[in-house]
Amino acid sequence: MLGGTMIFLLLLAGAAIATATVLYGLCRRLRAKLRLANERQREIAGFLSRFAGGMREDGGVEGAMHAAARYVAEQTDAGAVAVYAHSGEELRVVGLCGDYPLVHSSNQLIFTKQKHLFEALRREKIESGRGFIGQIALNREPELVADASTDERFADYPSCSRLNSIMAVPLLRDGNLTGVIVAATNRSQSGASFSASQFERLRLLAGQILLVLNLAQVYSEISKRDRIDQELEFARHLQMSLLPSHFPDWRPFAIEAHTRSAKEVNGDFYDFVRIDDDRLLVLVGDACGKGIPACMLTAMTRSFARSLADKFTTLSQFLCDVNDKLHRDTDADRFITLGCCLLDRRHSLIEFGRAGHTDLIGFIHKHIRVFSPDGTALGILPGEFATFDTICFAFQPGSSMMMYSDGLSEATDRRDEEFGQARLSESFRRACDSGIPLRDVVKRVFDDVAAYEAEQHDDQTLLLIRHTDAQNTEN
Repeated sequence: MLGGTMIFLLLLAGAAIATATVLYGLCRRLRAKLRLANERQREIAGFLSRFAGGMREDGGVEGAMHAAARYVAEQTDAGAVAVYAHSGEELRVVGLCGDYPLVHSSNQLIFTKQKHLFEALRREKIESGRGFIGQIALNREPELVADASTDERFADYPSCSRLNSIMAVPLLRDGNLTGVIVAATNRSQSGASFSASQFERLRLLAGQILLVLNLAQVYSEISKRDRIDQELEFARHLQMSLLPSHFPDWRPFAIEAHTRSAKEVNGDFYDFVRIDDDRLLVLVGDACGKGIPACMLTAMTRSFARSLADKFTTLSQFLCDVNDKLHRDTDADRFITLGCCLLDRRHSLIEFGRAGHTDLIGFIHKHIRVFSPDGTALGILPGEFATFDTICFAFQPGSSMMMYSDGLSEATDRRDEEFGQARLSESFRRACDSGIPLRDVVKRVFDDVAAYEAEQHDDQTLLLIRHTDAQNTEN
């Protein structure tokens, strides 16, 4: 009985020792993994610090990518490192460190400065599957080349005979290629191939480079959005500066106008140009395109129109002169349509001319009349081919005129049917016939269009002119 107890105790002690040994080994492995994790954490923190420092000191994202390349070169003891970003089906260098040899230019000797080498590399676009780097991108497998001078994949490089060891790792995110990192020339042993440990080190660092590329992409997108926001803000200020701050007091004529943008920036405009004490030129324009280019074209047209006021002769000649200036100073694909009403308050006359713009719609004696003189858009044809007709008539008390941009007549419903000039004219007629003030006529027409259209796709501008009688001067 005693012998059995002793055996049991010995077995129990052995099991305890074995368990303690296993636990000790497990603790050692856990401590080793913890040390490795802490090292990786310190490395990533240091790497991100380098990245941030590069952005501050070396010029934004580009400087940060160069700093990342230098870090990889230090950690792998490589003579040169290049970081390629993948876009579309091509690779291009975004970060560089050292005298990188994989450049296709035969004048590599002129690259006495790093920035010259970087500019040459940045101009090179490597297609997926082309050469060594292109194959890394295509196959998405890391590779260590002991002697690149004897590898035919490097044959198209002018310095291929002087190449040493090369290692490359694809940068993958969710299975998609983001870029490639390439290290050249083992600095620790001149002329020797990179070791397996150096290669493994590069593969570990690839994750950090991938993180930097992602950060750089996010930063670039934010910067791009900031630039777009700044451009839009500039365009908005420019647009607001083009619109008159108030409507001129040109009795017996009353004027009201409103413009509604489809996007952040409006390509429509209206303006008033005083010719003399009796004549006022009323303009409504619609520049092709959107954003800053349209705003700049609008600003040019407005500037030309105002500069020609001092030597104004006839409305037809005015349109010819503006066309000549725009045709001379703008590209062939840039043009603007313009509607012009010349108001003569001494003789109660109105003269209308247009350059590719919409018709003038009149409410006269309770009926709608449409005026459609010929004229091409401004800036398209040279002066010898551009002609502009005008029509002049008495502007009688109680009559109203409507100038508008095609964003109103071409507004579409859910069936893609346009609002059309007929509906626009009827909306204008009903509003005028009700006897409401001019500003309310503008609002009612806009409300009718808004109720009809499914979504606004184009800028919309409306300008109304009313001849008030002696007893009633309300707009």
